[in-house]
Amino acid sequence: MDFLIELWRFMRARRKYWLVPIIMLLLVFGGLIVLTKGSAVAPFIYTLF
Repeated sequence: MDFLIELWRFMRARRKYWLVPIIMLLLVFGGLIVLTKGSAVAPFIYTLF
């Protein structure tokens, strides 16, 4: 949790708000990969990439 607070403080102090969409996109793709690892939906998710 300290990492997220420090990351937010860094982005706010340096005006790096453009990093927020990139981080969110990485979290969504990472969550998709983790959640569909062994499910029946996995072949359909992999066709998107």
